[in-house]
Amino acid sequence: MDRCVVLVDAGYLLGAAASLLAGEPSRSRITVDHTALIHGLRERAESDTGQPLLRIYWFDGAPDRVPQPEHRRLRVMPRVTVRLGALTRSDGRWAQKGVDAAMHAELTELARNRACSDVVLVTGDGDLLPGLMSAKEHGVAVHLWAVQAADGDYNQSEDLVAEADERRVLDRAWITQAVRAKELGGVCAPTTAPRPEIAAILSAPLPESALAAAAERAAEESAATQNGIAQNGHAAPPGEHPTGDRTPAKGVPTPKDLAALRGPGQHAQSAPHPTNATLRWSSDKGWVERSGAPGEPAGVTALPTLAQVTTAEQRWADREEDITTVGGDPYEVGQVFARRWIARLPEPGSVTKLSGMYPRIPHRIDGELLRYAARFGLLAHKDDQIDEHDRYAIRAGFWREIDVPATAEHAPAAE
Repeated sequence: MDRCVVLVDAGYLLGAAASLLAGEPSRSRITVDHTALIHGLRERAESDTGQPLLRIYWFDGAPDRVPQPEHRRLRVMPRVTVRLGALTRSDGRWAQKGVDAAMHAELTELARNRACSDVVLVTGDGDLLPGLMSAKEHGVAVHLWAVQAADGDYNQSEDLVAEADERRVLDRAWITQAVRAKELGGVCAPTTAPRPEIAAILSAPLPESALAAAAERAAEESAATQNGIAQNGHAAPPGEHPTGDRTPAKGVPTPKDLAALRGPGQHAQSAPHPTNATLRWSSDKGWVERSGAPGEPAGVTALPTLAQVTTAEQRWADREEDITTVGGDPYEVGQVFARRWIARLPEPGSVTKLSGMYPRIPHRIDGELLRYAARFGLLAHKDDQIDEHDRYAIRAGFWREIDVPATAEHAPAAE
């Protein structure tokens, strides 16, 4: 069959691209335009082989084989099939499991069934050598592509290079058409200027009482650290108790801060609600009673969840939309959730009441929003930490959709 197929080892392609552009193989150091990358791979494959493309197979690893946002975007693109292996952590490093075996099986099956005349392999792993040799025996021409190595390092198996029929190098100029290095920044800082809605949530001021509690806690921990030095003869690592418990980042009130605000003997539900408090996110329990807190707009705590106002038919349609059209960008996820919820509310006027709570989302709605986002692989642990910027973006997307009908409701009617 006179067609070409491209098999991409995403770990190799993106890791080598990160080494080339950012100086280290961590994929978190680069931003990828997957649409441009797929288009570039297709165009280059058809040009090099002289055959029309049958399909691009994208092999990658994912925690528990759950598709991440990038995989969701890729798998709905024309002529793209995503195959996922497991992504496991060992000795502080992430490793793919099952990706090489899946590529080997796909390569030999395509060759055995004569599904194509040319195969393009974008990989550097020598474990694919038996599959490459098997494909050649079935009359398939094998094209091996490499990513330009950083600092002259060799990033492909020499045995693969020796057995390939053709070899090409994807140089820096080609790579940078779809991949760029991220600017260095903080743990939760976006690589580009955040949307105004996200910036507003990020810059929301914390209550002075919470900041005072955080400062008091820092002083207590400093004293405890000095005490640990005196007893043990060595200092605890920065940000860590002598006992080994890690301290959450300063600037955001923790449950311990909130407990300090309530004072000894007080329960969460009896704690007074600060009149001028503006929370960064709604999961700071203690300021909001689940059954309703003083200062909340009337009726907000009685708002139904999306699940309560969704029929079985709508639930099926929602799932279909999630699979086929929702890419999984955090901001987009928040918007999709909010649009569905607003459209199904029995009393649309409730949105106006909710908009007065910005940027805090009622606990039940917020929990459902984050559980929905988890379907897309968001909120996953990255280097043992939750990506807080994803949370900001999810909630900012939610508020963007909430703000539209609320603003329209207050807009003067046209004469």
